[in-house]
Amino acid sequence: MNAEIDREDGEDAKAAAEAEAEATAETTANAEADASVTSGADADTDALDEGEWVDARHLLYDMVSTPSVSGDEEAAAEVLKAFFEAHDREVWIDEVGNVRAPADDAVLLTSHVDTVPGDVPVKIEDGVLWGRGSVDATGPLCSMAAAAVETGVSFVGVVGEETSSRGAWHLVEDREEPDAVVNGEPSGWDGVTLGYRGFLSGTYIATSELGHSSRPEENAIQSAVAWWSRVADFFDEERDGVFDTVTTKPVTFDGGPTDDGLAVEATVDVQFRVPPRLSIDDVREVAEGELTRGGVHWNKPIPPVMMSPRTDVARAFRVAIRNVGGVKPRLLRKTGTSDMNIFAGTWDCPMATYGPGDSDLDHAPNEHLDLAEFDSAIDVLVDVCERLADD
Repeated sequence: MNAEIDREDGEDAKAAAEAEAEATAETTANAEADASVTSGADADTDALDEGEWVDARHLLYDMVSTPSVSGDEEAAAEVLKAFFEAHDREVWIDEVGNVRAPADDAVLLTSHVDTVPGDVPVKIEDGVLWGRGSVDATGPLCSMAAAAVETGVSFVGVVGEETSSRGAWHLVEDREEPDAVVNGEPSGWDGVTLGYRGFLSGTYIATSELGHSSRPEENAIQSAVAWWSRVADFFDEERDGVFDTVTTKPVTFDGGPTDDGLAVEATVDVQFRVPPRLSIDDVREVAEGELTRGGVHWNKPIPPVMMSPRTDVARAFRVAIRNVGGVKPRLLRKTGTSDMNIFAGTWDCPMATYGPGDSDLDHAPNEHLDLAEFDSAIDVLVDVCERLADD
């Protein structure tokens, strides 16, 4: 009996020793893995401390790491506000959520705080920052914040650009016109955008008496289809390159008997992109002129904009881009719409849109921004602001 006990004790001791050895090995492996992960993270974020614009890079990283989907920009707005406070600038968040940092109105730098939805993991690899908003438009926003602090010009981070542009609409109603505006959207550090198409949307509504399907009369659904076909055909005949063309899009189509069963109703939500060669009224007149039944309830339009390449702002960008990179500036026209359309529709001052990043990555699952390009954009903006402030 004692021998059996001794044998069991020996086996227990051996098992305990093996378990301890395994635990030690596992702890060592985990520690090495943790050290490797920490080392990789340090290597990534080390890129934030390189170059001339270290504070701006850290702001960019913090902003991209802070969710700011349209309608939920509060946390990101606080991060941006803290950046200006840390640099002893007057700053506040207004009643709609815009981050306001007024100063020298020789130039107003403005971009949007909000982003579209989408989870793009935030990381830095080989000097490139990945994350939602890095291009559209947190990169341009943060480059402007840095340039505003450096040069003492005015700055606003607006909200809601990706939806209703409520921040920009509030701004033009709430502040005086500046001497010049630079709006922030990705153009590439060596490009500057001078034109955008406008935007018009509305809802077509038609009603007809409900009758037997064998009757020859056109019902409301047929009227809606025919109306939109005529409108689209009219603008298709005028095609002359995407920027100079009216793009027509039906976005929802609904139709059928009314709840009381006495009529047929059709509704179509429609959108138009309007080139600068036409006005919003021109497009509206065509759409209404093709009506044979029903009508269109129009939403608040955004007018097109096309700035001259010979304004003080455009000239300042051409000189600054050559100074910073020794390359020929690219003058761009965009087929979409931006807050610059709203500013140009209200303020009679020179303006342009500028910012680091490839606009092909807007809203993309692989959205990313080269930090070296981010730095170059700040250099360009500082040069532009100093030139315009001296004029």
